[in-house]
Amino acid sequence: MNIRKTQSAGGVVLNERGEVLVVNQRGRSWSLPKGHIEEGEDTLAAARREIYEESGLNDLTYVRPLGSYERMRIGLNGGEEGSEVKVLTFFLFHCPGGEPRPIDPDNPEAKWVEKDRVAEILTHPKDKEFFLKVKNEL
Repeated sequence: MNIRKTQSAGGVVLNERGEVLVVNQRGRSWSLPKGHIEEGEDTLAAARREIYEESGLNDLTYVRPLGSYERMRIGLNGGEEGSEVKVLTFFLFHCPGGEPRPIDPDNPEAKWVEKDRVAEILTHPKDKEFFLKVKNEL
């Protein structure tokens, strides 16, 4: 089987209360807002676009890069699909808050979550691992 490698970008978005934005992807999994980088788009611009599409929030203040990691794509059954390795690059953003209202119909829900509860909500183990690694830097 050919495994393709794709590049994605996203953000850890903190509101004024120190809560973190999490999004529901395709009604099957919870993650930090992120998605594929489009042709000609830089990583930071892709992160901003994906956050907007998946939450409707665009009043973002860029803080700094948080790093990258790799993981397999989540399949329809919630497990790893195996056909795609994603290289995920994340940035830290601040946002005054506001009620998330996703623009992208594939990502039907977004919500603010207390920082100490984020890891228990994230679906993919590598997403949890990454968040726990950067949590104390937020």
